[in-house]
Amino acid sequence: MHSPVNWAVLGLIIERPTYAYDLAQRFEHRYGTVLELSNVGHVYTAIRALEARALIEEIPGTREGRQPKPRYQATAAGLAQYREWLIRQAGEDRKRGQLFVLALQALAHEPQPLLEVMAGYEQAWLSEGMRTPITREPEAPPGSTRAFVEKLIDEEKRLAVGAKLEWIEYARTELAKLLAQMRRP
Repeated sequence: MHSPVNWAVLGLIIERPTYAYDLAQRFEHRYGTVLELSNVGHVYTAIRALEARALIEEIPGTREGRQPKPRYQATAAGLAQYREWLIRQAGEDRKRGQLFVLALQALAHEPQPLLEVMAGYEQAWLSEGMRTPITREPEAPPGSTRAFVEKLIDEEKRLAVGAKLEWIEYARTELAKLLAQMRRP
């Protein structure tokens, strides 16, 4: 399964079994602009895909009553695959970084555009750093899991910005060496 929306929906169901409309509301609240739904129907599509893979199941008896709302819960297989997916994210982050570096190679024969891209990349990371507080009080109540998650997100952003800025400096140094070698007769 490749859809990050499907994985996010599965995570929400693991967290708390629920029905589709509640999932859409929680999805918007949790993921906001990080992962956007094209429309609410995307949640229903995710539910069907997760059910087809036996990662979630309908809770028996939840279609009864005046306004039946089928509720869903994760299966043991769903929980296991979700955990595996979370662990695989480390490799996916690494691949995205490598993809950027490999894409830079297209500009290797023309130093000026390459330097411009590196400057733009650095500016993007500096802008990200400006939006990342060094320390702040969580918006969620202290001691809550939401406050814990907010702290982890802030620290991940802070460390990521620092690492990227260090890498950019390293890349510039290596590029200068390469350009010096290319200029030698």
